[in-house]
Amino acid sequence: MGQQETVATSFADTVREGIGAALAEVDADLARRYPGDPGTRQPVHTVYVPGDAFTAGTIRSWGDQALAMLDEHAPDAGALAAVLGISDDLAGPVYDRVRAKLEREPVEDLRIDFEDGYGLRSDAEEDEAAARAAALVAAAYQDGTAAPYMGIRMKCMEVAVRDRGIRTLDVFLTGLMAAGGLPEGLVLTLPKVTYVEQVTAMARLLDAFEKTHALTPGRIGFEIQIETTQSILGADGRATVARMIEAAEGRATSLHYGTFDYSASCGVSAAYQASDHPVADHAKAVMQVAAAGTGVRVSDGSTNVLPVGPTAQVHDAWKLHHGLTRRALARAYYQGWDMHPGHLPTRYAAVYAFYREGLEKAAARLAAYVAKAGGDIADEPATAKALSGYLLRGLDCGAVDSGEVAGLTGLTRADLDGLAGRPTTSA
Repeated sequence: MGQQETVATSFADTVREGIGAALAEVDADLARRYPGDPGTRQPVHTVYVPGDAFTAGTIRSWGDQALAMLDEHAPDAGALAAVLGISDDLAGPVYDRVRAKLEREPVEDLRIDFEDGYGLRSDAEEDEAAARAAALVAAAYQDGTAAPYMGIRMKCMEVAVRDRGIRTLDVFLTGLMAAGGLPEGLVLTLPKVTYVEQVTAMARLLDAFEKTHALTPGRIGFEIQIETTQSILGADGRATVARMIEAAEGRATSLHYGTFDYSASCGVSAAYQASDHPVADHAKAVMQVAAAGTGVRVSDGSTNVLPVGPTAQVHDAWKLHHGLTRRALARAYYQGWDMHPGHLPTRYAAVYAFYREGLEKAAARLAAYVAKAGGDIADEPATAKALSGYLLRGLDCGAVDSGEVAGLTGLTRADLDGLAGRPTTSA
């Protein structure tokens, strides 16, 4: 068709303009509610440490204990691969990366716990522990020993512990401000949420704190812990968790599944409370759909089977944890909880193997898509988005290197961000 030629149409401009005007409010609502991936790094796990047990050396201690467990129970790549079923070609690269990670950055996300892991104490004792936690977190960020993400899990908004939880939050945040300000990696966790109004209350608290300290509105976000049946399905039959994201007013950063509280609330007996139980799968599927496109991440829960005791017992616990982590990754739950230093080797082994084993195939498919080269799989933009997201997550967690990805795809980090629908970075 020549440049000057036109095609026949029937709709008047006023019709098109009228449709645009009628949908303008919907367009704005879509943009507000579903901004897409925030483009920030998501940690692969969260470690919980009781408020009275956390010290300046906790993170390094976890790494050292994990390394010692490797030395004792899987001293080389072949030994760990044999336990976990990792292929021979991945055994060396995965093992080397696990050890390097444990030496350099053993914990990616740490929560100082003032809820179940801490329990009920006197007000004076919890005040002191909260103030101490703030001082330790501030010092860790200042001297470079902090995890990339750190913060506290306060008590919930239920009436019995509400005032205590609010006070601990206040003491902790005020202590951080006094020590130089809120760190970029600050994360707060609101547990045992049952009603949307409890999320609204948390948002109000943070708004009040920001105003008191002249902080940018919305500066402080928080995680919503999904531990009750009411947080998944309300009495009105609606998916409560979706309403909770809205009630957070843009402050919700992630949804964390609480394996044992949620299972118990469904009546699951203790022997069967696990992250792969059908009630867990249902809850996380609802969480996943509610969070999709909102920029809110989803985290799996934990296993309470600890890798302790003789080698055979440690290996059994490692197999279980590795399998649960692999299962979660395949279901797009890219984060989970770790309860013991011995969980770190299998967490990182599962994560690194997951991204390394699919690297070449994902890179080839993405390169073919970008080059419009065809192939035996007809990928669409949505799949290209998923392929890019997979490679970006592998880069973020250290499973693969930027040079490897660039060499296989011919794409920069900015190219991958664009294809994944993330805000473009210069990295």
